[in-house]
Amino acid sequence: MVFSSITFLLYFLPAFLALYYIAPVKYRNLVLLLSSIVFYSWGAPRFIFVILATTFVDFHLVKKMQNLIGLQKKVLLAFSVGINLSLLVYFKYSNFFIDNVNVFLEVLGTPSISWAKLALPIGISFYTFESITYSVDVYRGIHKPLKKFWDYQLYIILFPKLIAGPIVRYHDIAGQLSHRFSSENLDNFLSGFYRFCIGLSKKVLIANVVGLQADNIINGNPNSMSSTAGWVGILAYTMQIYFDFSGYSDMAIGLCRMVGFKIPENFNSPYTASSITEFWRKWHISLGRWMRDYLYIPLGGNRTGSQAKFYRNLWIVFLVSGIWHGASWNFVLWGAYHGLFIILERGILGKFYAKIGRFPAMVITFMIVMLGWIFFRIESTEKAMSYVGRLFDFSSIEPWYFDLDFTLILLVAFFFSLFSFGEIGKEIEKRFYATKSTLFEHTMMTGLCVVLLLFCISSITSSGFNPFIYFRF
Repeated sequence: MVFSSITFLLYFLPAFLALYYIAPVKYRNLVLLLSSIVFYSWGAPRFIFVILATTFVDFHLVKKMQNLIGLQKKVLLAFSVGINLSLLVYFKYSNFFIDNVNVFLEVLGTPSISWAKLALPIGISFYTFESITYSVDVYRGIHKPLKKFWDYQLYIILFPKLIAGPIVRYHDIAGQLSHRFSSENLDNFLSGFYRFCIGLSKKVLIANVVGLQADNIINGNPNSMSSTAGWVGILAYTMQIYFDFSGYSDMAIGLCRMVGFKIPENFNSPYTASSITEFWRKWHISLGRWMRDYLYIPLGGNRTGSQAKFYRNLWIVFLVSGIWHGASWNFVLWGAYHGLFIILERGILGKFYAKIGRFPAMVITFMIVMLGWIFFRIESTEKAMSYVGRLFDFSSIEPWYFDLDFTLILLVAFFFSLFSFGEIGKEIEKRFYATKSTLFEHTMMTGLCVVLLLFCISSITSSGFNPFIYFRF
């Protein structure tokens, strides 16, 4: 079940909200937990038992770890983290590993390994990282472990952020699991509804429209594609992935706010970044913070005493970020690509940006990011390189015959992706995302969001194209 489906919008969500607010306060977590189990089971009934079992083991391991010291405590931490990473590696990377071993064996003329292809549990990368934050935060003494197993299970399986984040670190939400009910007020409910509708509109009215054109171009043969079509295709995908993923994050944040939770922001106008370093402070913020706190800093961060080790740590973080997105070499290449520019910006590239000014640096950064999406989107490295080559084969430039609907939505997407570049845009965005509003503002926003919701429902029912890009990660 996805947020942009008729099943969710017209059946699951209204039923859930009705049950949640009818229930006495002491039973609301139970309603939320059971609803989250139903939500996940709808699309992956077999894998719900994997989550339920691992949360049970994790909860009791960490509870026992809290009372230990020294080596025993470290052993239990390693065991907890190891279980979660083992499941991630088994389900997500075993096919990738076996396929690559078989390629090597084929070169040697040795029989290949037979292996039953494994289905990937939805959202496993997200809830694995959250499970690890629970173990590590308790180990570090950042927060005490939860007393109730059901509270821990709710933290992991909370349906608004379960499938595609944001990645919510344990210490960011621990206190809200049982002490958020004062936040269940009309202001928060309405502001959450507005945020959900804005996110749904990003996804359905923008990402789906440009995504259909992106698929038509990128899925074709790059060698028979014009340079013009290539640029249109990758620009469309650049907008699709942003409005798809940021739209999902907005919906998750809005749904959580409707039931009293406050979870972290995940995007901050990343296409206005004037460097790749800044881009990663604005894009998938929760992943960047997770990598910083649970990988980069434990590796030594920038306090290694050696520039070589510092660069090594950066490379590791971005290679892991790449492979986290998918079990394929194109994701490794995409991570290495971003890591390369991060390192270059520490030297000559950063100085160059400082000389040319913010806007030219933003344009260059946008081009770097857009070209990087080619390696993210196209699984075949050979095809991705052919696509890049075609972009710069200016002898193949041909007139582009504009589809009016697509062109209009692409321009709207471009405009809103850069909307907060100036101070006026930032102020308008802040008002749209405000948690408190006047009666007049509530009236206007409610009317606008109801209209957007109706447009989205109409679009969903009339179109068969409704993917969620990050569901496969």
